[in-house]
Amino acid sequence: MDELDSSILEALQNDFPLSEKPYGIIAKNLGISCNDLWERIERLTKDGVIRRIGVSLDSRKFSYKSTLAAVSVKSELVEKAAEIISGFPQVTHSYLRDNTFNIWFTIIAQDDHQIVSILEQIRIALSLEVSEVLNLPVKRLFKLDARFKFPN
Repeated sequence: MDELDSSILEALQNDFPLSEKPYGIIAKNLGISCNDLWERIERLTKDGVIRRIGVSLDSRKFSYKSTLAAVSVKSELVEKAAEIISGFPQVTHSYLRDNTFNIWFTIIAQDDHQIVSILEQIRIALSLEVSEVLNLPVKRLFKLDARFKFPN
């Protein structure tokens, strides 16, 4: 990773323009062509440096509810469970943990009723007991603004 890669990552995190053609503006600000910018973004993505580029909205400002949830599934059901859980568009992300509750995920939904309904659908689809599903709604929000610094 060179100095230009670091500058691209900084721009993507901190100075992303709200524009019809934001990548054109970023490329111009960096003094490179859009093609060069895209080639570098693709390489950084392929190399695992960039995992995702996308908007992050504050769902609370839209009166949506969120929860952290977890399920306890047998190891042979992990793939099936992940497929079922990720099939809900309200699930923003999930991850596997080495724990009794081994699949953790977040749900953002219109209301608490919808969250409970989604968790019940997941529970039934996986033939889980009620005690094998956790619903940990947000009581107090701690928001981290994680921005990464890149060496030049």
